[in-house]
Amino acid sequence: MKPYVIVLGNEKGGTGKSTVAMNIAACLLNAGFKVGTVDADARQGTFTKYFEYRKNAGVIMPEHISLPLNNDNDREKAHAVDTESFNNAMIKLADGDFIVIDTPGNDTCLSRLAHSHADTLLTPLNDSFVDLDVLANVSGQNMQTLRPSIYAEMVWNQRKERAKRGEKPIDWIVIRNRLTTLYTKNRRDINVVLEALSGRMGFRLGVGFCDRVIFKELFLSGLTLSDLEKSDVSLSISHISARQELRELINFMKLPNL
Repeated sequence: MKPYVIVLGNEKGGTGKSTVAMNIAACLLNAGFKVGTVDADARQGTFTKYFEYRKNAGVIMPEHISLPLNNDNDREKAHAVDTESFNNAMIKLADGDFIVIDTPGNDTCLSRLAHSHADTLLTPLNDSFVDLDVLANVSGQNMQTLRPSIYAEMVWNQRKERAKRGEKPIDWIVIRNRLTTLYTKNRRDINVVLEALSGRMGFRLGVGFCDRVIFKELFLSGLTLSDLEKSDVSLSISHISARQELRELINFMKLPNL
């Protein structure tokens, strides 16, 4: 059996992809699974920095690979190099249970490769019509979808690539992330549009994390909520609430053997 691949993808930065990726990876590690992680965003490198901090924390580590940044101006040559480095990473991590891949907030060869290998694709969105534009162009007058976005079309194309290889369809999950505790008209309107889009585009709509300080505070330590659960740290109400959000997300993903 090959590893189950979880990809965090969105062609927009600032939606919490790396934070969600790190928490999922650490949760699986602490559950006893062998986990590989891949940073396909070498320019930003947030996922890799997280694990560099984690090394000093004395907690369980995944086998992590940071794919090199390719600045070759020859597009065909760059594509070949990126494909080789991605395939080598997947081969190196082939004996694990899960592979978690963090992708950049723009369209790259590595991002497309990662999407085409995703068993589960997680797309975090902030509760904003600016972020919603990554999925579809929406009319400001009647909230009707005008056309799919470039990112949605890319996901569709990678689904076709996966089908050509005879693999199971991607389980695409869009998660509303960095939510506020206030229920506003904007939040209601976005939910209505996303519910309608989910049927048309074939994704499941889930909920990620609220916008909590705890996620920012843990970054420099390399720790996550599931690590704190195994420590003797006294958990606050915010910790417990955030941990519950992570559990609910993991359950919603319906991962194998969990």
